[in-house]
Amino acid sequence: MYRYDIAVIGTGYVGLTTGACLSSLGHRVLCADVDARKVEQLSRGEVRILEPGLAELVREGLAAGRLGFVLGAANAVRDADVVFLCVPTPMGEGGAADLAAVESVVEEVRDLLPPGCVLVNKSTVPVGTAERVAELIGRPDVSVVSNPEFLREGSAVHDFLNPDRIVVGAQSPAAAERVAALYARLGAPTVLTDAASAELVKYAANCFLATKLSYVNAMAELCERVGANIGDVTEGMGYDRRIGQAFLQPGPGWGGSCLPKDTQALLQVAESVGFDFTLLRATTDSNARQRERMVDKIAHACVGPHGSLRGVRLGLLGLTFKAGTNDLRDSPALAVATLLREQGAELVAYDPALSVHQAELTEVVRLLDEPYAVAEGAAGLVLLTEWPEFRALDWGRMANLLAGRVVVDTRNHLDPDVLSRAGLSWHGLGNQPVVPASSVRVPA
Repeated sequence: MYRYDIAVIGTGYVGLTTGACLSSLGHRVLCADVDARKVEQLSRGEVRILEPGLAELVREGLAAGRLGFVLGAANAVRDADVVFLCVPTPMGEGGAADLAAVESVVEEVRDLLPPGCVLVNKSTVPVGTAERVAELIGRPDVSVVSNPEFLREGSAVHDFLNPDRIVVGAQSPAAAERVAALYARLGAPTVLTDAASAELVKYAANCFLATKLSYVNAMAELCERVGANIGDVTEGMGYDRRIGQAFLQPGPGWGGSCLPKDTQALLQVAESVGFDFTLLRATTDSNARQRERMVDKIAHACVGPHGSLRGVRLGLLGLTFKAGTNDLRDSPALAVATLLREQGAELVAYDPALSVHQAELTEVVRLLDEPYAVAEGAAGLVLLTEWPEFRALDWGRMANLLAGRVVVDTRNHLDPDVLSRAGLSWHGLGNQPVVPASSVRVPA
């Protein structure tokens, strides 16, 4: 078992998970960030990211002396065998990935890296970034490696420690093997390739998943129009090993910190080499349309086909982009809420991962501290994030609090029979509404 001295630059989802998990594998890890307060908190074992198992790994690494946190990249790299770049690469102008943070860190540490050190791009970066970083470093004694991450928020620790594969791309076989050796205890299949191919793997994987999600959302709409059941359709599809069960659940659109950014970045890469990636462009267009379709579906269910949402009170269950995280970045739930607000709806919401003091949400929605308050006086409820606790709500109580006994379930997360017995009409995706015999529409 090889044990290395590792520096991790950036302590966001990817950086903190990478550092904590590598520490748990026995390596000595020093994580750096530019936020002094964050460094102080992490040094005390305080983790603000909602990620199962992450806080425990951080505290274990600190207690064992294998994990530490420092302010500034320069203070982390001087004795490192391997340096991971885990800094943000947000969507920039025209959809291309913004590499400003990557280039800034490289310029800061290039003269401080020990001879023989390996610099690893862990951030999602466009094809050609490893070559660009090598040029910026300008040192033949330092190798640059691409080692993309495949972590899902809400299961990042599990994904890191139980990977489907490890992808390592480099010009130097020795450098690639050194990085691959970091993960030796995990026993995962390892793909050793060139840097450009490794960089493209991450985009190719995420964009394929986005395409699969857009496809199933389109199929759900078709099911509604022809009277089919999307759950039965996707079950029948999923048993085909060439397709699989994953990513076949319809929803209000895909989002989060990766898929929107990565689809736009890959479109930009394709455009830069004169390739018209029409399939991927249709995927992103379909996703934008899905959010608008959710608004139309909500309006139809709550105020009728010709009614207006202006002044109508709606209760929203969930705003984060998926259950198990407190991340609002490119949340489809928040996007739908914003569109509803633009149509004049009065919105109140509850999300178990959010504080009622989330200042960035105040112009769109008023957050309440418990789900039953969201139902009170609302013309309808809209489930936007699939938190498990929503299934366990007292739906009889919810029905008594609602002004209009309508629930629009954009995740097909709730049990229609439970809602029907409570006297509520259930409107899901890819199914026909389930309306109790005693249901009477309440005028808006």
